[in-house]
Amino acid sequence: MSAKLIDGKKVEQITMDLLKKDVENWVESGNRRPFLKVVQVGTDPASSTYIGAKTKACNKVGIQTDTTHLPDTVSAKELKAAIRSFNEDDKIDGILVQLPLPSHLSSHDVIESIDHRKDVDGFHPMNVGRLTVDQPTFPSCTPAGIFELFRYYSIPVKSKHAVVVGASNIVGSPMAIMLSRENSSGKATTTICHKFTRDLTTHTISADILVVAAGQPNLIKPEMVKEGAVVIDVGINRIADETSEKGYKLVGDCDFEGIRKKASWITPVPGGVGPMTVAMLMKNTLLAAKKSIYFEN
Repeated sequence: MSAKLIDGKKVEQITMDLLKKDVENWVESGNRRPFLKVVQVGTDPASSTYIGAKTKACNKVGIQTDTTHLPDTVSAKELKAAIRSFNEDDKIDGILVQLPLPSHLSSHDVIESIDHRKDVDGFHPMNVGRLTVDQPTFPSCTPAGIFELFRYYSIPVKSKHAVVVGASNIVGSPMAIMLSRENSSGKATTTICHKFTRDLTTHTISADILVVAAGQPNLIKPEMVKEGAVVIDVGINRIADETSEKGYKLVGDCDFEGIRKKASWITPVPGGVGPMTVAMLMKNTLLAAKKSIYFEN
């Protein structure tokens, strides 16, 4: 057996083309063009790269955007004051504060200061709560992107045993919630683990769908995966590689070459889940422009 590749770049392109049409239809109907405000604290190169990719995506689908740069010495009070001004600006539909933040700032407090109707990352407690009770919301972008991949490749979720390795608020926890919900997309029997789970293999080996977002290179080995499983590798890890011009290569949390011989479907790293995360951010920003449809207050 050799697993079929889940091509995130291909699905991202299709998704972005559809979003571009949706944005133009929205504007042609007499509505203001959607606007995404990005906030960057400090000058972390990785954050700048991510913001560059998001800006490029906005330009591609016709969403307006700009980035407010704040020094890494900014106080919590100053940062929240800036966010408050964006909350009150009717021309701004979505607000994204690029993570991680400097250690003196609490990401929880900062995220909670964003108007939940503009929280296009889907991290605000209000949106997480709405997700939990299956109400309209902005879903966390990476899990939402994974579900788009399931839909495109007609990978069934209902009645499957799904195992999520990683319990972060950004990927693992919302992914487990979405898999287990009693709706048309979910209805999986779901187990959530992490890299500290004892006897992790006893859980992963029983998974029909295995989603790994632990942030540890090659955590999941072939012997930990069930024959014919669907394997979604969310990890993006840099490891040294003297043969590369950059001196490193990107790998996931799974032993790709070994596991692809056992799995039925597998995402590569890079080119699997990653491209879909930005596409879902664009989708959430368009939804934010239509927020009166999705949120009563």
